[in-house]
Amino acid sequence: MSTGSERIDAALLDACPQLKAVCNVGVGYNNIDVAACTARGVVVTNTPDVLTETTADFGFALMMAAARRIAESDHFVRAGDWTKTGIHDHFVGADIHGATLGILGMGRIGRGIARRGALGFGMRVIYHNRSRLPAAAEAESGAQYVDKATLLRQADHLVLVLPYTPEAHHSIGAAELALMKRSATLTNIARGGIVDDAALAQALRAGTIAAAGLDVFEGEPQVHPDLRSAPNTVLTAHIGSASVRTRRAMAALAIDNLIAALGQGPNAGRPLTPVNPQVLV
Repeated sequence: MSTGSERIDAALLDACPQLKAVCNVGVGYNNIDVAACTARGVVVTNTPDVLTETTADFGFALMMAAARRIAESDHFVRAGDWTKTGIHDHFVGADIHGATLGILGMGRIGRGIARRGALGFGMRVIYHNRSRLPAAAEAESGAQYVDKATLLRQADHLVLVLPYTPEAHHSIGAAELALMKRSATLTNIARGGIVDDAALAQALRAGTIAAAGLDVFEGEPQVHPDLRSAPNTVLTAHIGSASVRTRRAMAALAIDNLIAALGQGPNAGRPLTPVNPQVLV
């Protein structure tokens, strides 16, 4: 069983020749060398679907917190600095309703965020993905496909939900941030490494974009010091799926996968959510 922070690589696999399965409690599995597992006949599983709606809820909440400057105002009140009411421009932020929501990565969670924006807040939703969704899926999500540059230029609020791959490393860096509106927000609930955190810290400091909501970081749990000190950030500790019900469902699915991978239970030999199903043939 893995919770995503343990590195499962060729060296570890060679040290555990009897290993039959690596069951990840989470949908992302960039901590696991899947190719090395496959070469050794080790099945890898993850826990998709059970966390989709909870993570979409969280991503939307994080976006709203960044846009409406909730963390800044919270810190201001706690510090005892609120001494006068009725200040017209006090912590004014950006609207969510009627704004343009941009989504980079349109998998299950991305589509969940799109539905919340389009149906709940009357947002115009645009997205970019490695492949365009079928027309029916676009209609259900209220989303329009655009190229990446258009996404960056037009989004009032950009949410990142793409999986981490070597090709996706620093998908958002200085050049991409420079294309965004100065009033835009960026929310990352994908994976650390998708964003160049140093470039993002510089963009926030320079006013290239307005704010960021971040649940994942390069090298986490270490966080770039300039992000920690930036007032226009909302920072959380990789808790996108962290509701009691969802975390229990994730653990239960991982356990069911492990039992099946070990040839036991009602799905003996057939884990429910294999990442490399070819090893089961």
